[in-house]
Amino acid sequence: MYQYDTIDKAMLEDRAAEFRGQVARRLAGEITEDQFKPIRLMNGLYLQLHAYMLRVAIPYGTLNPTQLRKLAWIARTYDKGYGHFTTRTNLQFHWIKLADTPEILDQLASVDLHAIQTSGNCIRNVTSDPYAGATAEELDDPRVWAEAMRQWSTFHPEFSFLPRKFKIAITAAPKDRTAAKVHDIGLVLRRARDGALGFEVMVGGGLGRTPYVGPTIREFLPANRLFSYLEAILRVYNRHGRRDNAFKARIKILVAALGKEEFARQVEAEWAKIGDSTDLPDTELARIRGAFAPKSFETLPARSEAFETAKAADPAFARFVRNNVKPHKKPGYAIVDVSLKAIGDTPGDASAEQMEVVADLAERYGQGDVRVTHEQNLVLPHVKLDDLPVVHAALAAAGLATPNINLISDIIACPGLDYCALANARAIPIAQHIAEKFRDQERAERVGELKIKISGCINACGHHHVGHIGILGVDKKGEEFYQLTLGGSGAEDATVGQILGPALPYDRVADAVDTLVDVYLRERQGDERFLDTFRRTGTAPFKEAVYADVH
Repeated sequence: MYQYDTIDKAMLEDRAAEFRGQVARRLAGEITEDQFKPIRLMNGLYLQLHAYMLRVAIPYGTLNPTQLRKLAWIARTYDKGYGHFTTRTNLQFHWIKLADTPEILDQLASVDLHAIQTSGNCIRNVTSDPYAGATAEELDDPRVWAEAMRQWSTFHPEFSFLPRKFKIAITAAPKDRTAAKVHDIGLVLRRARDGALGFEVMVGGGLGRTPYVGPTIREFLPANRLFSYLEAILRVYNRHGRRDNAFKARIKILVAALGKEEFARQVEAEWAKIGDSTDLPDTELARIRGAFAPKSFETLPARSEAFETAKAADPAFARFVRNNVKPHKKPGYAIVDVSLKAIGDTPGDASAEQMEVVADLAERYGQGDVRVTHEQNLVLPHVKLDDLPVVHAALAAAGLATPNINLISDIIACPGLDYCALANARAIPIAQHIAEKFRDQERAERVGELKIKISGCINACGHHHVGHIGILGVDKKGEEFYQLTLGGSGAEDATVGQILGPALPYDRVADAVDTLVDVYLRERQGDERFLDTFRRTGTAPFKEAVYADVH
């Protein structure tokens, strides 16, 4: 992974020192909360329902064991012993005291972590493929480009006060594990017919009040022109983006208002003015690429007798392999998904002890590499097949071996009304109730891939718009109700889900999901996924079943 140099380290130390001074002024009453708010937000500190929340940036979802252990230590020392991994691949601490934040930022800086640009109207953490560097599918390592974007965007003077927050995702594989099409900018690495590397550029995706799938404004952008083109996009947005209405300030509103063609025309015109002066020099790209040089993999047989024997002898291990283990680009290795969705637990939460277990496994068996997914799980991307049985046993002992990746209990959920001041309804207990309905692992596997995503408000931090089943919490005269959507996807076939019908009360949601699954199992043909069946049948059979007794 990328190693911070002396400039990076000095920047983090200076930033933490500056914030320490501002916190002291706030605690002394020298500045008001209104005056302090923009300062704390630019340092990732939110004031939520019960306490301050600190959002730690995990650039493109990559951690080393030292960093993960430091996050565990902070959770144990300054929080309630756990952290919450988010759909931006960041980590949130929800019970932070203001007086402790300067020390926390110093501790983060000591391991090359920070909370910079995890809030505010700036370019946020870039999302990348958690399988980067491990999957044979990718054309190039997208982390190289994500790191270059991190360095380009951090404290960029022109883009630190945008009309609204700005999110970028990059993937290099046909299977999109980043939700690129519902980002402000989505980048997909492509190769031209002559073998040249470049990007498909999508702009104007996003969720929230007005969800959009981002249209492609350039089919192929030469890779060496990426940064001047990004600058052109952001300049057009900075020039025309709404600053008078926060609900209409995102770039998706601008792209929709201008139309894809006109927006693309203005970007191309701006790009021509910029020229190539802001593009990344080849020497700098080579320097960054060197940080992501291929791991030193051993030459191993594709088949591991120890692995096959363990799989045959232990049904629990075999189930884990079926659902949580993915092919690696190197023979004898595997990608291991670590579920943070144990039945009855809070989706995305990890205790300090669990973080330390994953850090130890990464150090001992995973070449020192841990990834965070936008679906709120972790990944050990480089594990030998021979080591999988012992890794599984350690994960199981820590409550981290739930074999449910991409199954119905692998639910995305925002913190909702249990924590967030913006939320209208709870999300966590809804997720827990649904997961309990599908505790039977045989039934869950029979259902197959089914992505449920839950948001406690219209801001859509739980990505409900692009869930196969999406659940949105709404407030009706002080009571919690939930609107269901069906048929969404955040993958390469991205679509926004369709509203099923009137919102349901809290105590009917889990049963309604159970009903939807029953309809799917009745209607599906062959090996259809839930999403395939819905796209074939439409809402009618599902709506009829869910609302049969509502008349």
